[in-house]
Amino acid sequence: MLFKNHDELVLNGGTPLLQQKRRDVLEMLAAAVNAVDPYRVVHELFEGSQLVFPSEIIDLSSFDHIYLVGLGKASAGMAQAVCDVVQVIKGVIITNDSSATITSDSIEVVVGGHPLPNTGSISGAEKILHLFRQCSENDCVVVVISGGGSSLFCKPRIPLSDFQTIVNLLLRSGATIDELNTIRKHLSLVKGGQLVQQTNATVLSLIISDVINDPLSSIASGPTSPDPTTFSDAKEILHRYRLWETIPGVVRNVLEKGLKGYLPETPKQDDSAFERVFNFIIANNEHACQGALHKAREIGYAGELLTTSMTGEARILGKDMISRVKQRLSEEKTAFISGGEPTVTVLGDGIGGRNQEFVLGCVEEIAGSNILVASFATDGIDGNSRAAGALCDGLTFARALKKNLHPNYFFKQSNSFVFFDKLGDALLTGVTGTNVMDIQIMLL
Repeated sequence: MLFKNHDELVLNGGTPLLQQKRRDVLEMLAAAVNAVDPYRVVHELFEGSQLVFPSEIIDLSSFDHIYLVGLGKASAGMAQAVCDVVQVIKGVIITNDSSATITSDSIEVVVGGHPLPNTGSISGAEKILHLFRQCSENDCVVVVISGGGSSLFCKPRIPLSDFQTIVNLLLRSGATIDELNTIRKHLSLVKGGQLVQQTNATVLSLIISDVINDPLSSIASGPTSPDPTTFSDAKEILHRYRLWETIPGVVRNVLEKGLKGYLPETPKQDDSAFERVFNFIIANNEHACQGALHKAREIGYAGELLTTSMTGEARILGKDMISRVKQRLSEEKTAFISGGEPTVTVLGDGIGGRNQEFVLGCVEEIAGSNILVASFATDGIDGNSRAAGALCDGLTFARALKKNLHPNYFFKQSNSFVFFDKLGDALLTGVTGTNVMDIQIMLL
């Protein structure tokens, strides 16, 4: 069962109708995660030794040796699928799951840090660089990439502590993932296409996207993709969020050197290294939302997918979505499904995340109604909390007031997890082994 507190979540509905709605939404969310199961989506690509894509077929048996590299939250499942089909000479994967194992003696598993990189992230990156450099031009390196790779695969130009500081500042500022990754790439020796410059082998990347619209250059900071961003972009972003004067001086120093041409730019589309690189998106937020939509229709709901590119401040988006949905009330029970990755501007030192902030913004808006709202991080980790998200229904606000819990107070403290934890309405899954951003479901 995906949700560790499934029964408690259902019972907190209070009435038979709301309890059934809670069961239904948990089924839909579980179906969404299953639709982007990393092992399955990779394994289904294989026909014998051939990887079959809509645009082309790549026969791995045509290479002298197959190497495997994995980086991201879904890397263990993806890597296992490759190892179950073809013989891998050697491999290294970096994951955030300390319990991850691969049933192959040729694969080394390294545990890195997320959302902030750690020494494991750097150690894993160095092992991957060593592997890339030992491959010949008749070899193929299969690279399995997924969300979280930006933090887990890290070889910065600056001390780790300074790199952690700048990433943490950007995470708290409300910067988008594209903006954050622009900074990461220009403080890195491996991101933004720099990894492929380290080998003469063919590089085949299988990618599970955790970024809106699936830009190859931003997913895991694009280690095998040309980078359209520049040192100038990185500096402008830091000015935009008023961080330029507060960041560690070593960060300014690196970016200024890059602007003056003393450091090379990240490789662009015309770099010859990309002539032997093949990148394929194999799963994304759309797949997860479609999984939830299919389950909704299967259990009797009219289903509608609103968007898979939701962005903006989480606390505001929740209210806006409720307003939008309320205008479309009908006699038919309906599941409105959306996906994307809202942001949070942190106001206090509390515990929470964007999914819980999204739902917290809905609590008063749906008070007394028959609407249920859930928002869920597909990787099982929402912000700095131990929850994957939260849910609320028309009785949540009344239940909260009885416990002297008012949403506005928890907004001001950035403490959404504590609000839902006290109500027993935080979604608890642990690490799911995949990552395709967030899913929101509203049931009417």
